[in-house]
Amino acid sequence: MSDKKTQSELKDSVHKIFLAGLGALATAEDEGSKLFKNLVERGETYENRGKEAWEGVKDKVDEARQKAKDQAGTTYEKVENQVDDAVASALGRMGVPSRTEIATLTKRVEELTALVERMNEKPAKPAARATKTTKAAS
Repeated sequence: MSDKKTQSELKDSVHKIFLAGLGALATAEDEGSKLFKNLVERGETYENRGKEAWEGVKDKVDEARQKAKDQAGTTYEKVENQVDDAVASALGRMGVPSRTEIATLTKRVEELTALVERMNEKPAKPAARATKTTKAAS
């Protein structure tokens, strides 16, 4: 009977091992689904954090880009003004009149032209009389 008992114990042990394996498989299936669900949720959390971080970085990059653009514009204006001043100075040394001087001269010429035109519109009375006197004397 000891052989039968040993066989029976062995059979029970193998069966328990088999049942333990099935239990492990069932647990892995249950826990695996839970684990997978938890991993997906954690992944979504990290993805959202990443998106938020990226938006923050993107905003800072946009701010830095705008600031650099503004500084470049200011620097360009300074350089442009310096070039304009240097050119105006060089032209002044060569005797070339400035825009302001040309505008003043243009205005003065227009005033003088208008004055001359008004003077030409009035007939010269003394000159007309002298002509008649000259004709009578001839």
